[in-house]
Amino acid sequence: MGKLKKIIIIVIAIIILLIASLILFYFSSLSSASNDKKYMNFIIEPGTSKTQIVDNLYSAGLIKNKYATLVYLYLHKNYNLQAGEYVLKKSMTTPEIIYQLKSGKAVSNSYKLTFVEGLSIKKYISLIAKTYNWNESDLLNKIKDKDYLNTLINKYWFLDENILNSGIYYPLEGYLTPNTYEFYKDATFENIIEKMLDHTESILNSHKEEIQNSNFNVHQILTIASICEKEALGSDDRYKVSQVIYKRVANNQNLGMDVTSYYGVQKDMKENITKADLDNQNPYNTRLSTLIGLPIGPICNPSRVSIDAALNPANTDYTWFFADIKTGKVYFTNDYNEFLTFKEIYG
Repeated sequence: MGKLKKIIIIVIAIIILLIASLILFYFSSLSSASNDKKYMNFIIEPGTSKTQIVDNLYSAGLIKNKYATLVYLYLHKNYNLQAGEYVLKKSMTTPEIIYQLKSGKAVSNSYKLTFVEGLSIKKYISLIAKTYNWNESDLLNKIKDKDYLNTLINKYWFLDENILNSGIYYPLEGYLTPNTYEFYKDATFENIIEKMLDHTESILNSHKEEIQNSNFNVHQILTIASICEKEALGSDDRYKVSQVIYKRVANNQNLGMDVTSYYGVQKDMKENITKADLDNQNPYNTRLSTLIGLPIGPICNPSRVSIDAALNPANTDYTWFFADIKTGKVYFTNDYNEFLTFKEIYG
């Protein structure tokens, strides 16, 4: 009986030792595969099984033991590994890797770019070029290329030969509606432009009947919208600005709006504008007495609201307004002398 007891104790001790060894081996197998701290990309395709993911992790040298990893996943049945592209290190432990894969903390395969309303296409192109590390001059040349522009004209109903006018600085100015867009990292410049034009099309489609019933074409409407965007300083006054534009066009007057003069000499609104700038002979400068009506094209990329304002001017009878850049307030009048007073006080 004493001998049997000894045997039982030895067997139990061996079992405990084996269990302890297995536990130690298990946790050791979940430790980092190496001390390599370099980042590497790991991709999980949609529909890949857990077993295949573990095999791929092992083949990539990211885990030390695939069987221990499978046991770990079995013990954590609620862990669902998400498809995507991940940035991992071999120095990460298996639990750290699995946590990242199940939390879906994948690196994005796209860029989110926000294009602010009222900015010029040059600013938009600059943002695209910096994001994708492309040559800005090449992109600007691309959007002036007539063969390329003709392919766009053939694709989009709202683009026509007006954008091919030789006096226009940037043919797609005004047609790239501001928004936050998401573009694939491997997108081409053409993909980006078309995605922005698709968004513009969706907006203009909702106004198609208004446009068809208007005495103005799309190019003219976007030109009015762009002026409203800049002159109204982003406020609801853009509807009144729109009314003033329509009235002055109907009266066969020049618009006399400084924002067009700034664009004509390619100056930012924060820069000082000189008398020479205001007298500059260019097809955008509505301060010229010889330029009656609208400038040759849009002076910025207007928002959806400004497009709406261009199609639905306020029911007022103003002929003049003065925009106070410092406060953002716009003063309207149908009396020229009152306009001069506003200019003297707030200018």
